[in-house]
Amino acid sequence: MRVWNESWVDNIGLVAAGVAFYGFLAVVPLLGLLVLSYGMVTDPDTVVSHVMVLIHVLPADVAVLIGQLLMNAVQTSEQTKGFGFLIAVLVGLYAGGNGAGSIMTALNIAYEEEEKRSLSRFYLIAFTITAAAVLLALVALAATATVQALDRLIPPLSGTSTLAVGKAGLYILIALIAAAVAATLYRYGPSREDARWQWLTPGSIFTAAVWLALTNGFGFYVTRLTDYNAIYGSIAAVIMLLTWMYLSAYVFLFGAELNAELEHQTAIDSTTGRPEPLGERGAWAADHVAGVTDDGTSDGPSLGEAGPPSPAEEPVKRQEEAAAPPRAE
Repeated sequence: MRVWNESWVDNIGLVAAGVAFYGFLAVVPLLGLLVLSYGMVTDPDTVVSHVMVLIHVLPADVAVLIGQLLMNAVQTSEQTKGFGFLIAVLVGLYAGGNGAGSIMTALNIAYEEEEKRSLSRFYLIAFTITAAAVLLALVALAATATVQALDRLIPPLSGTSTLAVGKAGLYILIALIAAAVAATLYRYGPSREDARWQWLTPGSIFTAAVWLALTNGFGFYVTRLTDYNAIYGSIAAVIMLLTWMYLSAYVFLFGAELNAELEHQTAIDSTTGRPEPLGERGAWAADHVAGVTDDGTSDGPSLGEAGPPSPAEEPVKRQEEAAAPPRAE
């Protein structure tokens, strides 16, 4: 309940909308950066086929839109040489850095932190996150190429059961990658002392599981229960992509709120390094314990201690006091 209340107080719905918007603006430059990077070792058509294999887990119309953007990026990359290549890389890093910066700012809100890093360090971390995201995508593309090569060398097994096992394995792999990415962002995104990995695990597992379920549920909704094309016309795919990114950002930030409240629940030092006393850990969630004031006293009755009577109990309490025999002086 406290997680839900904090997410409401922190306006993570509004914050998630900002993250989704910056993420949407970064999609095209990042796709261009991905095509330029992967295109150095393979042809553009192969890049498109491998990316489409990776994004088939997304809602169909969203995947189609990304495919169209990817084709545009491929056509642009074929005309990009020399100095133009450098400009394209810098634009991709800048747009991706802004998207990563919005995530870092949102995590500061979820973890009740103020930005204490210098501007140069902030953008260094943002660009590092962007480069890591592109590198992760390149590794995933290389893995896709390897799997496709093995499929050509080894005759594929037939049967629906094999297909189901393969699909389940793919979803498990995607969930593990999503959890690892979320945990990494939860650790290095907010402006605070790094949390230990065990304090990041619950939120990252929650984020990965709910995000996968949400992605499949949203895909079912837009294909079976509503007609975005009839409502939004030519911009339907854009609206779907923005909506999916918004829901994904909301789940991600809710996972951060969950981690923050778990840290806030305990007096144990949840940050890295040697244990420090409350107030000296460099992280608001680790420096404050729920139900305890800044001077170390409880702001409510402790376990086993009776609190003040409720309005309904007050008349009964007065009758008991009146009926009690007077104490001897």
